[in-house]
Amino acid sequence: MKVLGMLGRRAMLAPLVVVVFVSASLTRPDYQWSGFQVPEVSGNTLEAISEQLSGHERKPVYEQRFASSDLDEFVHSPSITALPDGGLMAAWFAGSREGAADVEIRTSRFDPATGWSDEEALVTREMTRQALGKPIRKLGNPVIALAPDQRLWLFYVSVSLGGWAGSAINSMVSEDFGQSWSEPQQLVTSPFINISTLVRAAPVFHQDGSIGLPVYHEFLGKFPEYLYLSADGRIQDKFRIADGTNSLQPTVVPLDEQRAIALLRYAGRRGHALAAVTEDGGRTWSEEQVIAPWNPNSSLAAVRSHRNTLLVAQNNLIDGRFRLSLDESTPSLSTWSLVMDLDSSPDPDGQPFAREDYEPLLATKFIASSGERRRSLVNKFMQQLDQRLCRDGACVFEYEYPYMINAGNGVFHLVYAWNNSFIKHVSFNTDWLEVQP
Repeated sequence: MKVLGMLGRRAMLAPLVVVVFVSASLTRPDYQWSGFQVPEVSGNTLEAISEQLSGHERKPVYEQRFASSDLDEFVHSPSITALPDGGLMAAWFAGSREGAADVEIRTSRFDPATGWSDEEALVTREMTRQALGKPIRKLGNPVIALAPDQRLWLFYVSVSLGGWAGSAINSMVSEDFGQSWSEPQQLVTSPFINISTLVRAAPVFHQDGSIGLPVYHEFLGKFPEYLYLSADGRIQDKFRIADGTNSLQPTVVPLDEQRAIALLRYAGRRGHALAAVTEDGGRTWSEEQVIAPWNPNSSLAAVRSHRNTLLVAQNNLIDGRFRLSLDESTPSLSTWSLVMDLDSSPDPDGQPFAREDYEPLLATKFIASSGERRRSLVNKFMQQLDQRLCRDGACVFEYEYPYMINAGNGVFHLVYAWNNSFIKHVSFNTDWLEVQP
């Protein structure tokens, strides 16, 4: 297993380690995180099925498939949540290109017996405009999550003026696990005409039922915040995670009822991922610190594992997004190791391939990732390479924007954008993790 070293800014990461493990004296019990423990396996889940097939003996499971089904769209920024019946629901945005007026929020459902359903449009620009009563130029970044009270939440970004710096966050809620939804409502997160707040990473939940929503800003600086929402979605408070101008898209991982780590996307051209920690349920955060993995201004996702480590999906590269890795870290972030490369270009440096060499490579990767229901699309997909992945006879691989959950039943689920063409779903269980070299 390859071990990745730690880097520091001002000091190695010793201050981060100290902050993580010193108990806080000033805390609010109602701001404690809920459900940080990993429950036992139950229900009709991926791992439960694997146990049945193997005579009730646990076995390693690693599966991959496409969650999206349409072929004529640009897809990006997926999210996923587990449902009580053992199924899953994913959400992402799709359109002719990022920021286009035709972008919609799409969803699909996963049944362990039948796989992913055909995708459907859940939110459109016009639907959002009518509900909010204001112009809407574009949509982006949906986040779907099931709360402990069994309400299903969807948060997504909309822009009324300007670019992404003019964003606001909207919310919808379902009382029947996504069969029907409330109308969109816009969160008022900023006194400055309520712009420049975006969402990307999974929310976390508190013992009083409140929702902790990691958000970030891109206007007059780039910095992350932590929103406290009531159980019914009303903003209660917000706290700055970092005061700098170079971090965004926080991923918050609770370690116990009070302590958590926020991993941050570095917003510069070249650099490393960043981290901050809290000891009081998200009200105050340590100064952001540089950590070992490289981060080419790319989104990353993290969860707490069954062995009290962090699993992190990221483009751990100096530049580019041609490889997506699953890495593991100690809670102190002092020791990192590579679990596996989830997807990668055959070229170790991510250099473009000539079209004649690229086609058979991509076809092989497509078939391996598609699952039976998507295999029929391979020929049509290959005919669209010039508009998707190739320029002037040279073609690239891109795997980006991971989103990961610990389903709480011994199974982890990860979704990411596969060559901007499909949403890929990877699932694995704790037994698979234990046998990785």
